[in-house]
Amino acid sequence: QPHNLIINGAMTVAQRGTSTSSITGGDTYPTVDRFMLRVSSAGTWTHSQSTDAPSGFSSSLKMDCTTADASLAADDNVRIQYRFEGQDLQQLEFGTSDAKSFTISFWAKATKTGTNIIEMYQDDGNDHISKTYTINLSNTWEYKTLTFSGNTLASIANDNTRGLILQFFIAAGSNFQSGTLATAWAGYVQGNEAVGQVNHADNTSNTFYITGVQLEVGSTASPFAHE
Repeated sequence: QPHNLIINGAMTVAQRGTSTSSITGGDTYPTVDRFMLRVSSAGTWTHSQSTDAPSGFSSSLKMDCTTADASLAADDNVRIQYRFEGQDLQQLEFGTSDAKSFTISFWAKATKTGTNIIEMYQDDGNDHISKTYTINLSNTWEYKTLTFSGNTLASIANDNTRGLILQFFIAAGSNFQSGTLATAWAGYVQGNEAVGQVNHADNTSNTFYITGVQLEVGSTASPFAHE
């Protein structure tokens, strides 16, 4: 089965605990292993490992808005991050003319419908690329796939430093939406990160779930590779 470059994409391992509440800021790993939460003054959140999951899965990562922020300040944001070590990404051949495309697939469920952003950020080169996906139905598990081109602009260092960040935006103030979405690899511009992102922090009834996260080389999503 094709190799999934994501560890714990099915959200089955949560060694730190299964629920953390009253999150208002910081870069933390509240529950599910490997998935970092970045919050900056965009509501208050409970982060948990949930048993609400689509068919074929037993767990998900759940974000529950407990205090709303319906009017985001410019720098407010919420995002779920997965950080890769460069030594695990050499098969992508970034920084060469043979840079490989890769496909991200996942299941998502949210109360709020609309446009959401996934961004890839590459430390080596300070480059990024973003794509949109749509939550079509409220409170319904939906399967999403997005294919990204390889980055020919800069190579990824073959070591244990951070090579790429995968980011699922949940809220983004105007500083992240003031430009044009970076749909091709380019030098990092904050205003081009999350243009169009809906605000999942705008109501205390809002929840956001994700599971089955897979990143694989190539332009086709394969069935999730359970560990």
